[in-house]
Amino acid sequence: SGESGTGKELIARHIHFEGPRKNKPFIVVNCAAIPDNLVESELFGHEKGAFTGAETSRAGKFEIADGGTIFLDEIGDMRLESQAKLLRVLQDGVVERVGSAKTRQVNVRAIVATNRNLKKAVEDGAFREDLYFRLEVLTIELPPLRDRMQDLPLLVGHFREKLAKKLGIPAPPIEADVIEAFRRYRWPGNVRELEHTLEQ
Repeated sequence: SGESGTGKELIARHIHFEGPRKNKPFIVVNCAAIPDNLVESELFGHEKGAFTGAETSRAGKFEIADGGTIFLDEIGDMRLESQAKLLRVLQDGVVERVGSAKTRQVNVRAIVATNRNLKKAVEDGAFREDLYFRLEVLTIELPPLRDRMQDLPLLVGHFREKLAKKLGIPAPPIEADVIEAFRRYRWPGNVRELEHTLEQ
Protein backbone atom coordinates (compact mmCIF):
# COMPACT_ATOMS: atom_id res chain seq x y z
CA SER A 1 0.00 0.00 0.00
CA GLY A 2 1.08 3.56 -0.58
CA GLU A 3 0.25 6.78 -2.36
CA SER A 4 -0.04 6.89 -6.13
CA GLY A 5 3.38 6.92 -7.78
CA THR A 6 5.34 5.26 -4.96
CA GLY A 7 6.22 2.21 -7.08
CA LYS A 8 3.77 -0.48 -5.94
CA GLU A 9 3.80 -2.27 -9.30
CA LEU A 10 7.62 -2.19 -9.40
CA ILE A 11 7.75 -3.92 -6.01
CA ALA A 12 5.22 -6.53 -7.20
CA ARG A 13 7.30 -7.18 -10.34
CA HIS A 14 10.43 -7.55 -8.22
CA ILE A 15 8.70 -10.08 -5.94
CA HIS A 16 7.59 -12.08 -8.97
CA PHE A 17 10.76 -12.00 -11.05
CA GLU A 18 13.07 -12.73 -8.11
CA GLY A 19 11.00 -15.69 -6.90
CA PRO A 20 10.26 -19.27 -7.92
CA ARG A 21 7.41 -18.18 -10.25
CA LYS A 22 9.65 -15.94 -12.39
CA ASN A 23 9.28 -18.11 -15.51
CA LYS A 24 5.49 -18.07 -15.28
CA PRO A 25 3.11 -15.22 -16.24
CA PHE A 26 2.99 -11.89 -14.42
CA ILE A 27 -0.44 -10.43 -15.16
CA VAL A 28 -1.35 -6.83 -14.25
CA VAL A 29 -4.98 -5.81 -13.73
CA ASN A 30 -6.02 -2.24 -12.94
CA CYS A 31 -9.27 -2.80 -11.04
CA ALA A 32 -10.20 0.89 -11.30
CA ALA A 33 -9.99 0.85 -15.11
CA ILE A 34 -12.39 -2.05 -15.73
CA PRO A 35 -16.08 -1.11 -16.13
CA ASP A 36 -18.25 -2.65 -13.39
CA ASN A 37 -20.14 -4.86 -15.82
CA LEU A 38 -16.91 -6.39 -17.21
CA VAL A 39 -14.97 -7.11 -13.99
CA GLU A 40 -16.03 -10.74 -13.70
CA SER A 41 -15.44 -11.45 -17.38
CA GLU A 42 -11.97 -9.87 -17.23
CA LEU A 43 -10.90 -11.69 -14.07
CA PHE A 44 -12.62 -15.04 -14.46
CA GLY A 45 -13.34 -15.32 -18.20
CA HIS A 46 -16.58 -16.04 -20.03
CA GLU A 47 -18.20 -18.61 -22.27
CA LYS A 48 -19.51 -17.96 -25.74
CA GLY A 49 -22.97 -16.38 -25.56
CA ALA A 50 -22.72 -15.56 -21.85
CA PHE A 51 -23.69 -11.96 -22.62
CA THR A 52 -24.20 -9.69 -25.60
CA GLY A 53 -20.92 -9.44 -27.48
CA ALA A 54 -19.44 -12.67 -26.09
CA GLU A 55 -18.90 -14.24 -29.50
CA THR A 56 -16.18 -16.63 -28.31
CA SER A 57 -15.13 -18.22 -25.03
CA ARG A 58 -12.27 -16.45 -23.33
CA ALA A 59 -10.01 -17.20 -20.37
CA GLY A 60 -9.89 -14.61 -17.61
CA LYS A 61 -6.81 -13.06 -16.06
CA PHE A 62 -6.65 -15.67 -13.29
CA GLU A 63 -6.54 -18.53 -15.79
CA ILE A 64 -3.90 -16.72 -17.85
CA ALA A 65 -1.82 -16.19 -14.68
CA ASP A 66 -1.99 -19.88 -13.69
CA GLY A 67 1.32 -20.88 -12.12
CA GLY A 68 2.42 -17.26 -11.88
CA THR A 69 1.37 -14.01 -10.26
CA ILE A 70 -1.60 -11.71 -10.72
CA PHE A 71 -1.15 -8.09 -9.63
CA LEU A 72 -4.48 -6.46 -8.78
CA ASP A 73 -3.88 -2.71 -8.70
CA GLU A 74 -6.40 -0.36 -7.03
CA ILE A 75 -8.16 -3.30 -5.33
CA GLY A 76 -10.10 -0.84 -3.17
CA ASP A 77 -12.11 0.24 -6.24
CA MET A 78 -13.55 -3.22 -6.87
CA ARG A 79 -17.31 -3.49 -6.30
CA LEU A 80 -18.62 -5.66 -3.46
CA GLU A 81 -20.18 -8.32 -5.69
CA SER A 82 -16.89 -8.90 -7.49
CA GLN A 83 -15.05 -8.93 -4.16
CA ALA A 84 -17.12 -11.96 -3.11
CA LYS A 85 -16.08 -13.87 -6.24
CA LEU A 86 -12.46 -12.82 -5.80
CA LEU A 87 -12.55 -14.15 -2.24
CA ARG A 88 -13.65 -17.56 -3.51
CA VAL A 89 -10.76 -17.70 -5.97
CA LEU A 90 -8.25 -16.76 -3.28
CA GLN A 91 -9.65 -19.25 -0.76
CA ASP A 92 -10.37 -22.24 -2.99
CA GLY A 93 -8.12 -21.68 -6.00
CA VAL A 94 -10.97 -22.15 -8.46
CA VAL A 95 -12.49 -19.86 -11.09
CA GLU A 96 -15.85 -20.06 -12.74
CA ARG A 97 -16.25 -18.34 -16.09
CA VAL A 98 -19.30 -16.15 -16.64
CA GLY A 99 -21.97 -18.31 -18.26
CA SER A 100 -20.49 -21.60 -17.08
CA ALA A 101 -21.22 -23.92 -14.16
CA LYS A 102 -17.84 -25.61 -14.55
CA THR A 103 -14.97 -24.61 -12.25
CA ARG A 104 -11.30 -24.56 -13.18
CA GLN A 105 -8.45 -25.02 -10.71
CA VAL A 106 -5.76 -22.32 -10.73
CA ASN A 107 -2.53 -21.86 -8.80
CA VAL A 108 -1.97 -18.13 -8.70
CA ARG A 109 -0.15 -15.87 -6.25
CA ALA A 110 -2.11 -12.66 -5.84
CA ILE A 111 -0.41 -9.38 -5.01
CA VAL A 112 -2.79 -6.49 -4.51
CA ALA A 113 -2.15 -2.77 -4.26
CA THR A 114 -4.12 0.20 -3.07
CA ASN A 115 -3.68 3.85 -2.20
CA ARG A 116 -6.83 3.69 -0.07
CA ASN A 117 -7.22 2.83 3.61
CA LEU A 118 -8.89 -0.57 3.29
CA LYS A 119 -9.51 -0.86 7.02
CA LYS A 120 -11.58 2.32 6.90
CA ALA A 121 -13.31 1.07 3.73
CA VAL A 122 -14.33 -2.05 5.68
CA GLU A 123 -15.72 0.13 8.48
CA ASP A 124 -17.64 2.19 5.89
CA GLY A 125 -19.10 -0.95 4.28
CA ALA A 126 -17.26 -0.33 0.99
CA PHE A 127 -14.93 -3.34 1.28
CA ARG A 128 -15.64 -6.89 2.47
CA GLU A 129 -14.15 -7.67 5.86
CA ASP A 130 -13.52 -11.33 4.99
CA LEU A 131 -11.60 -10.33 1.84
CA TYR A 132 -9.65 -7.73 3.82
CA PHE A 133 -8.45 -10.38 6.28
CA ARG A 134 -7.65 -12.77 3.41
CA LEU A 135 -5.42 -10.07 1.85
CA GLU A 136 -3.80 -8.99 5.12
CA VAL A 137 -1.28 -11.85 5.08
CA LEU A 138 1.66 -9.54 4.53
CA THR A 139 1.55 -5.78 4.00
CA ILE A 140 4.36 -3.71 2.52
CA GLU A 141 3.92 0.01 3.17
CA LEU A 142 5.65 2.19 0.57
CA PRO A 143 6.49 5.61 2.00
CA PRO A 144 5.94 8.75 -0.08
CA LEU A 145 9.02 10.34 -1.63
CA ARG A 146 8.80 13.35 0.71
CA ASP A 147 9.48 10.96 3.64
CA ARG A 148 12.54 9.39 2.00
CA MET A 149 14.52 12.37 0.76
CA GLN A 150 17.77 10.50 1.51
CA ASP A 151 16.95 8.39 -1.58
CA LEU A 152 16.56 11.42 -3.85
CA PRO A 153 20.15 11.55 -5.22
CA LEU A 154 20.09 7.79 -5.94
CA LEU A 155 16.74 8.05 -7.71
CA VAL A 156 17.87 11.06 -9.74
CA GLY A 157 21.01 9.20 -10.79
CA HIS A 158 19.03 6.10 -11.75
CA PHE A 159 16.46 8.01 -13.80
CA ARG A 160 19.14 10.18 -15.42
CA GLU A 161 20.87 7.08 -16.82
CA LYS A 162 17.60 5.36 -17.76
CA LEU A 163 16.20 8.42 -19.57
CA ALA A 164 19.46 9.19 -21.37
CA LYS A 165 19.46 5.65 -22.76
CA LYS A 166 15.79 5.91 -23.72
CA LEU A 167 16.28 9.26 -25.47
CA GLY A 168 19.61 8.28 -27.07
CA ILE A 169 21.53 11.18 -25.56
CA PRO A 170 24.52 11.47 -23.20
CA ALA A 171 23.41 11.60 -19.54
CA PRO A 172 23.37 15.32 -18.67
CA PRO A 173 24.89 16.55 -15.40
CA ILE A 174 22.47 17.39 -12.59
CA GLU A 175 23.62 20.50 -10.76
CA ALA A 176 23.66 20.63 -6.95
CA ASP A 177 21.15 23.50 -6.88
CA VAL A 178 18.69 21.36 -8.87
CA ILE A 179 18.99 18.58 -6.28
CA GLU A 180 18.46 21.15 -3.54
CA ALA A 181 15.33 22.47 -5.28
CA PHE A 182 14.11 18.89 -5.58
CA ARG A 183 14.66 18.39 -1.83
CA ARG A 184 12.44 21.41 -1.05
CA TYR A 185 9.57 20.20 -3.24
CA ARG A 186 6.81 17.99 -1.72
CA TRP A 187 6.44 15.55 -4.70
CA PRO A 188 2.68 14.84 -4.55
CA GLY A 189 3.13 12.44 -7.51
CA ASN A 190 6.03 10.72 -5.76
CA VAL A 191 8.67 8.76 -7.73
CA ARG A 192 6.53 8.75 -10.90
CA GLU A 193 6.44 12.57 -10.83
CA LEU A 194 10.20 12.72 -10.24
CA GLU A 195 10.87 10.57 -13.31
CA HIS A 196 8.54 12.65 -15.50
CA THR A 197 10.07 15.90 -14.21
CA LEU A 198 13.55 14.69 -15.09
CA GLU A 199 12.40 13.58 -18.54
CA GLN A 200 10.89 17.03 -19.18
